[in-house]
Amino acid sequence: MQTRTFGTQQVGAIGLGLMTFDQTGTQPRQQLLDTVSAALDAGVTLFDTADAYGPGDEKGAGAQGENERLIASILDELGVRDLVVLATKGGHVRTEGGGWDTDSSPAHLREAVDASLQRLGVEQIALWQHHRPDPKVSYDEVIVTLKEIADSGKVAHVGLSNADPQQIRDAHAVLGDALVSVQNQFSPKFRSSRPEIEVCEELGLAFLPWSPLGGLSDAKELADKHPAFAEIAQERGVSAQQVALAWELAQSPVVIPIPGAKRPSSITDSAAAADIELTADELARLDAS
Repeated sequence: MQTRTFGTQQVGAIGLGLMTFDQTGTQPRQQLLDTVSAALDAGVTLFDTADAYGPGDEKGAGAQGENERLIASILDELGVRDLVVLATKGGHVRTEGGGWDTDSSPAHLREAVDASLQRLGVEQIALWQHHRPDPKVSYDEVIVTLKEIADSGKVAHVGLSNADPQQIRDAHAVLGDALVSVQNQFSPKFRSSRPEIEVCEELGLAFLPWSPLGGLSDAKELADKHPAFAEIAQERGVSAQQVALAWELAQSPVVIPIPGAKRPSSITDSAAAADIELTADELARLDAS
């Protein structure tokens, strides 16, 4: 797989989002082990989790940190930790009943880093990302905390998630080279993050689209709202998902999509998108779809 710049290193142009990983009856552990192995075999090296990911029990209890513990155990069982750049996030919290909330207080963010270090079983987190702006805490205060975390040595790099262009610029002005990435939603269905992609390209930051296959899961929505993705996929003999990821890669050399996958076939299909070079005519059709 082709690689792209991530901080001071290179990672596969397609990453793996781990939000849907959970060890339930529908996702036996061997399936998850095989998915991680298939990702690595395909050249996928950037894996993305968060401390808030996890289904928890039937009431949502225990969700906080569950995904981190699961992926750490899988990487250890496979003996492949050294092959993976493992990213996580903090600042999003799970509530009673399985809901979601934000907490960007300095105390919580510092505690979140320490908790992730313990759950992941590492001395330093490769990429720690602020998960989502918190209406209860000013972004300027968040940036000060991120600088403290970056200076602590507990994280190698810092990233932002769900940040707007001005927030990215403000964070970069304080964090400098410690800030290496921005993770926002971007897909055929959700395209309003183009300004953030442009800022990332200007500042030399990686842009990690989350939910990059949005709009393609429902056949009717694909045909009605994004027909060019289906048409070009049929013309090329590939999946519409591959076309979508290739289109995102073509937006800018800083883009590294992180599609979710919980089956080996899914991540193998997504990884193959890195080999697709779309023509200018195809890109124009996709932009208009």
